Amino acid sequence: MGVWLGTGALAEQLVLLLLAFVLSAVIGIERERQFKSAGLRTHILVGLGSGLFTLVSAYGFASLGLGAVDPSRIAAQVVTGIGFVGAGVIFVNRGNVVGLTTAASIWVTAAVGMACGAGLPLLAVAGTALHLLAVGTLPTAERLLRRRSANRLVVRVTPSGDRLGAVLDLISAAGLHARIENLQRRADADLELAVHVRGKRKDADRLLADLGAIDGVVSVTSGPLRA
Repeated sequence: MGVWLGTGALAEQLVLLLLAFVLSAVIGIERERQFKSAGLRTHILVGLGSGLFTLVSAYGFASLGLGAVDPSRIAAQVVTGIGFVGAGVIFVNRGNVVGLTTAASIWVTAAVGMACGAGLPLLAVAGTALHLLAVGTLPTAERLLRRRSANRLVVRVTPSGDRLGAVLDLISAAGLHARIENLQRRADADLELAVHVRGKRKDADRLLADLGAIDGVVSVTSGPLRA
């Protein structure tokens, strides 16, 4: 239960709304510094709107003589509606999905605004701090982890014989964690195999060279995995 929820005092409601503004701005500034499509203004509006909707759902009908029978109903619609805003910043660029982190940031900002509106200021501050930790510190940890090779291999092979079987056998024996993403037949009748591999960089480089040496392999390309 919130520290302030239930008093309904105008001053307290304004403080909660101001807190939603400030915390949303903090998240938006971080996104702005990263030159993301949804920056300061977008995050402020999302957090402010979420907080205001939550306050209205809790207190907005008291003046009409109606108690807040189910104050969660309007807030629940915020959770649904924010998905449409987040979907607007996600797009596909050359096969890579871009904007997922920014969409998730908008989602978290809505949650922070709702926490403020629900009278949970400490929870809202904690959520903002953890968000900054996730987008600020954890990417460094990810880069350290990815010093082990994490790549997407695309192998084109001719359909004659058991060329594909030879490719799969070599990938299995390479000592890497491999996951087949896709296998399709191209318009020129060649088979195209996409595989995610993770492991020691020297093993990945050796696998790349060995795949290229297989008779019937038309091409082998390698690129980084992207979220």
